[in-house]
Amino acid sequence: MFRFLKPFALKTSLQRGQRFYSKVPPVINRERVLPKQAPFPTPQTTNDIATLTIRNGPIFHGTSFGANRNISGEAVFTTSPVGYVESMTDPSYKQQILVFTQPLIGNYGVPSGSKRDEHGLLRHFESPHIQCAGVVVNDYATKYSHWTAVESLGEWCAREGVAAISGVDTRAIVTHLREQGSSLAKISIGEEYDANDDEAFADPSAVNLVSQVSTREPFFVGGGDGMMNVAVIDCGVKENILRSLVSRGASATVFPYDYPIQNIASNYDGVFLTNGPGDPTHLTKTVSNLRQLMKTYNGPIMGICMGHQVLALAAGAKTIKLKYGNRGHNIPAFDIASGNCHITSQNHGYAVDVSSLPSEWKSTWINLNDQSNEGIAHATRPISSVQFHPEARGGPMDTHYLFDNYIQEALKYQKSQSNVL
Repeated sequence: MFRFLKPFALKTSLQRGQRFYSKVPPVINRERVLPKQAPFPTPQTTNDIATLTIRNGPIFHGTSFGANRNISGEAVFTTSPVGYVESMTDPSYKQQILVFTQPLIGNYGVPSGSKRDEHGLLRHFESPHIQCAGVVVNDYATKYSHWTAVESLGEWCAREGVAAISGVDTRAIVTHLREQGSSLAKISIGEEYDANDDEAFADPSAVNLVSQVSTREPFFVGGGDGMMNVAVIDCGVKENILRSLVSRGASATVFPYDYPIQNIASNYDGVFLTNGPGDPTHLTKTVSNLRQLMKTYNGPIMGICMGHQVLALAAGAKTIKLKYGNRGHNIPAFDIASGNCHITSQNHGYAVDVSSLPSEWKSTWINLNDQSNEGIAHATRPISSVQFHPEARGGPMDTHYLFDNYIQEALKYQKSQSNVL
């Protein structure tokens, strides 16, 4: 299914220890190649009746401001006061109905989705399209004002086929989700849906959502002088994760989530596992590949969010589904080694069961809200992961240094390989 990538020889001489992949990009693509999905653009609906129906729960009536389309998904809430553009384009929210606790949403509009930075990455979005199925807000700002804005939130939702409802009591919705847990829900435009009809409620956790957001083919993002190259396993990567790597001088070669990375990892200075949506236990191929990788590869491996969970599964641990997850920009995480608490950005509904970790692994971070695991590390090897998002575009920057630590480990590994060549 995938091409096997071979290093190719250079015409110029190499300094001692510089490997082929550290000098030459191994793939042609310069941006992610997403699975084909039919677009659902509709005219924007404004002031039409809209209904949010929570399965086996309450019904909320409001008005529509997005696409004229009925949708269903898992209703989750985020406490982020800003960054709705970044949240909605985060692949980790695939097929979810996103409830904002911030009362007013849309006041600064939506920037261009085509502008790119000096690395060729999307400047304002975390992926090319909206990933959530629908949005729920208390008060939608019909007028927006920001120098980067090119359209309103409602216009964007309609163009992307995303249902949106406002004028509902988001406090009551969040209270229900906190007490009952994340629930299946449906947004209906124009008329109320019969909540007793189970077929209307699609369960996104029952399918492999990562396969819907991971690149279909490898692609390359250049960084620095090209002398360091990191292999990235794309489970639904955010643009700012790639930006955080390449801005530190590491080129990133991004592979599909189920690519047999163990076959070519020796050509790279590190392996990086990204965020992504859904239940990590669906990624059996990814877990198997990682398990094989850790048997033969001595370079640094780092995971974030979904990458954290699949790394734990590959190590032999288990994951659990949280009652309502952790989603927001203000979640405290405790670093066990330093004794410091950091404010983190998070977006996940599953967690690692720390009691199931093998003896050679240790817990490194703890969520101070619900005491769930926030990080693990191998006792003797440069392999670690965190549940939160240290790249945190639109959020806190307390833990950016974790990328610096990873790059230092990659440099150390590159140097060690130079000594044996």
